[in-house]
Amino acid sequence: MAVKIMPCLDMQNGRVVKGVQFVNIRDAGDPVECCLAYCKAGADEIALLDITATVEGRATMLDVVKKVADAATVPFTVGGGISDVASAAAVLEAGADKISTSSAAFRKPDVIQEMVGAFGADRVTVAIDAAANPALPSGYEVYIDGGRTPTGVDAIEWAKRVDGYGVATILPTSKTTDGVKTGYDLPLIRKIKEATSAQVVASGGAGKLEHFYDAVQAGAGILLAASVFHFNIITIADLKAYLRQKGVAVA
Repeated sequence: MAVKIMPCLDMQNGRVVKGVQFVNIRDAGDPVECCLAYCKAGADEIALLDITATVEGRATMLDVVKKVADAATVPFTVGGGISDVASAAAVLEAGADKISTSSAAFRKPDVIQEMVGAFGADRVTVAIDAAANPALPSGYEVYIDGGRTPTGVDAIEWAKRVDGYGVATILPTSKTTDGVKTGYDLPLIRKIKEATSAQVVASGGAGKLEHFYDAVQAGAGILLAASVFHFNIITIADLKAYLRQKGVAVA
């Protein structure tokens, strides 16, 4: 299957932002303007993550979802504050093509199965924030609440359980590499790919072209990035050209 490029719009207070290791947040623009620019630049999919919705105990900003959905010309995934079938349905009705759930899914795993049953496996992504923890069998621990709360649960075992609910896509983000631009957490990608049948999204850490290729080699089918695209370090056109030169089929 062709690899897809997915710019990620992390959103806070209605603005696109980007942090390093889930903190040190800085502004990166208007979500509608960013969406329009990325669609024009050749993005295959776009993610919009309302990064403080869960921590603030509120639903996703549906007005922003509607505006971005109106601008998007590619499939559009929304995450943040989606805790049950009703909140997922509201986001999809606002124009999103897919939803992503993380903390709520961890706290109440049955909601994953309920969402898959209601909307179909292809419209449900489960995101897993993880950080290195050598005390656990896989070496990775699940974090929730936007990466703020450690759970003591092995990330690969959780990924296996998620896969068992029939989810088509798993989106792991490493707290260790997020925003650092030193490369994706390749062992995390590789372990989830080997342990599940789901498509794996590489997320957290891309800083140069080689990092994207490394993620493909580790098993990622979707390459998500934020900083390098937001701040014009790498263009989508250059990335796709580079991957093609490396023999990778891109969308």
